[in-house]
Formats: sequence, C-alpha cells, structure tokens
Amino acid sequence: MNGTEKVVEHLNITQAVINRLGRNSFLVKSWSMTIIAAAMVLIAKHEVENPNFVLALVFPVVGFWILDGYFLWQERLFRKVYDKVRVQPDTDFQMDVAKHRGKPKCSWVSAIFSVTLVIFYLIEIAFTAFLFFIVKA
Repeated sequence: MNGTEKVVEHLNITQAVINRLGRNSFLVKSWSMTIIAAAMVLIAKHEVENPNFVLALVFPVVGFWILDGYFLWQERLFRKVYDKVRVQPDTDFQMDVAKHRGKPKCSWVSAIFSVTLVIFYLIEIAFTAFLFFIVKA
C-alpha cells in the first residue's frame, strides 16, 4: 500500500468515527425529545398533578445537553485530525485528538454552548417551563 492509499484509508476511518459521533448526537437529541413528549402525554392525561415533576424534567434535558456537547466536541477534534491527515503524503494511522484541544472551538465548553445546541436545548427548557405553568394552573 503506497502513501496515498494509506491516507485515503486513514481518511475513511476518521470519517467513520465522525459519522458515528454525529449519529450519537442525533440519538441524544431524540431521547431528550422523547422524554419531553412522554411528559406531555402524562400531563395531557391528567396523570401528573405535581408541578415539581415537570421541573424535574430540566435535569435530564441539561444532562443530554452536556452529553451532546461532548459528542460535538469529539466530532470537532476528529475533524481537525481529518484536516491534518488529508494534506499529508503518507500517514501512520494515528488519531491523536489531544494535539487539537487547545485550538479555537475545540473545547467541551465551546461545544456545549455552540449555537445549534443552545437553540435546541433552550427551546426544550422553555417548553418544559411552559408545561410547568400549565400543570401549576
């Protein structure tokens, strides 16, 4: 296998990791929405009278937000690996993401507070607050 073929194979492996992280992020968002939808069904059937139940929904939403931020952070790190590998004439198949942690937008906090995650999870938290006021009324 020559250097170019190795680089292409390394890029394929790295892309597979990026795709898997994106899929995990999608699953986290869908589980978060499922919990909110299940709570909505319980509230609609009047099986929940306690508004504290609805407030307790904020904790899993925030937990999913942090977990989703972790997956986005890892995805960004592997994109940096991809960008580094694609310009090399040969590769040793290393995927050391630690080298990229200090770069812009390559921290867990920046991933958690990325525009897309903030919008998605703040909408869920706002919806949870709306449910709280419906149950309280």
